[in-house]
Amino acid sequence: MAEKNPLSIFSTRKILLPILLGVGVAGFLIWKDMRNDGAVLADIIRNWTWQASGFLVLAMCFGIMRDVMYMYRIRLLSDKKLSWKQAFQVIMLWEFGSAITPSVVGGSALAFFIVSMEGIPVGRSTAIVMITALLDELFYIVVAPLCILLVGFQSAFNTDFRFSAFGSTFGEFQVFLIGYGFMCLLTVIILVAIFFFPNGFRTLLYKVSEWRLLKRWRAKVRKTGDDIVTSSREFKSKGFVFWAKAYLCTVFSWTSRFIVLNFILLAFSPVGEHLLVFVRQLVMWIILCISPTPGSSGIAEFAFPLFIGEFMKEGTHAAIALVWRGFTYYPYIVLGLIVLPYWSKRVFARNKQAK
Repeated sequence: MAEKNPLSIFSTRKILLPILLGVGVAGFLIWKDMRNDGAVLADIIRNWTWQASGFLVLAMCFGIMRDVMYMYRIRLLSDKKLSWKQAFQVIMLWEFGSAITPSVVGGSALAFFIVSMEGIPVGRSTAIVMITALLDELFYIVVAPLCILLVGFQSAFNTDFRFSAFGSTFGEFQVFLIGYGFMCLLTVIILVAIFFFPNGFRTLLYKVSEWRLLKRWRAKVRKTGDDIVTSSREFKSKGFVFWAKAYLCTVFSWTSRFIVLNFILLAFSPVGEHLLVFVRQLVMWIILCISPTPGSSGIAEFAFPLFIGEFMKEGTHAAIALVWRGFTYYPYIVLGLIVLPYWSKRVFARNKQAK
């Protein structure tokens, strides 16, 4: 049976939905700001300076740094079996998948497929994606509490964010705890599957493969289990330097991503409490991780002023939110659409030759 072309995974609806949601909400909020206090934003645009443009350039540089760190990390985890070109394409498609799928799901399902299509065994690909997720979750699990302690609980959670579900209303801290707990649970699952009980995980996959619905893929499921055990041995044998590099890449990557907003804010108005801006982003991001919309579209634009609004001039909240998403979200949809056809053509041509 022929391999399924990855181009068929993405429908026009899946790509347009997050764009329409995000731009629609941002557009409405900008209209609301302009109606209430449009003079402020107009004055900033009229008096735009080279210094403000320089801050946006720095924001772009840190956005690029974030992706470079991701590329280096995946090369490291693959024992440099991926070239820089391959790493770039993998990361762009991974981010593309994350941008058009609900945040609570993420792009991991697509990432398994992308990495395995680069010639890395499925089990090894699974282990790489799981360890990548583990490193990301460990960043939040370690850094978020430390930063909250530095700025103080009251400052970190001093917003009007509310979330209603199942007939109850949850405050900012309660939703944060749900997201943080989800991250801790995922971390435990990955640690158990890859580092502590890989044989047990393989046994579980063997039992699952016995299900009638999975009979067709039984051999592949079992091979995945075998590969994960092999990959587990390899990763457990890695030394301190390897894991230090992997974690530092993760820290630099996420830190760079959050610093982007600090420079965007500086382009529009002076900001003194940069650490607090960073912490508010940590809290907001953990909350957005349980968003049901693709790439948190709509929800991110709406939540942004609630968390960061006090650091912006009135009348600029929605515009800055759109600029922020323009640096950290929409580029991955554009780059994904550009990279996907080239990547698809390359990997399928290579795999066809291999057969």
